[in-house]
Amino acid sequence: MLCLTIPPDRRESFRLLCLGAHSDDIEIGCGGTILRIAAEVPSLVVRWIVFSGDEGRRNEARNSAAAILEHVPQKQIEVLGFRDGYFPSQSADIKDYFESVKRDFDPSLILTHWQNDAHQDHRLLAELTFNTFRNHLVFEYEIPKYDGDLGNPNFFVPLTRAQLQQKIDTISHHFVSQRGRSWFEDETFVAMARLRGIGCNAPEGVAEAFYARKIVF
Repeated sequence: MLCLTIPPDRRESFRLLCLGAHSDDIEIGCGGTILRIAAEVPSLVVRWIVFSGDEGRRNEARNSAAAILEHVPQKQIEVLGFRDGYFPSQSADIKDYFESVKRDFDPSLILTHWQNDAHQDHRLLAELTFNTFRNHLVFEYEIPKYDGDLGNPNFFVPLTRAQLQQKIDTISHHFVSQRGRSWFEDETFVAMARLRGIGCNAPEGVAEAFYARKIVF
């Protein structure tokens, strides 16, 4: 079990790349971690990429990302138009986009989907992350869903209760399109954070968890 600590000498030039297949994936999987990093790294640079969404969902994604990154001085938010649910059939174009990101941005840390996620769009982004960024630190986040595919992550990021609440409030406020779904409740996100907080004995009892299968730091 590992926990996140950013050495002081790396905080001056810390660059974070956040990758999500769908409009709310980043916030659900690692919104609290991003808030914590932003609080600890005043000069943080973030590139935030959501790969799909119709017009309404794209607007939700932009507004939510802007709220999470409100105090980040340098940020670039991109919401793309790849077809939700069909990423494997668009893999060449998505790979081309990954290559363009690599040319323009050299991240200190990448937050992406888990390679064993049951959703095909999520798995493809995880695959392309490691295929493209071969000597970078990558944490794969988890998304609760109907598939029941939660696993046993090995990297934990303890959060404050305030960070967790800010994450939940942001999700609840901005993703109006999801309010009719049975999983879209504050209790879902609290339950996930409590389970992961127990798993790492977090000081305030809540955490997010990731899979770290290759660590380059």
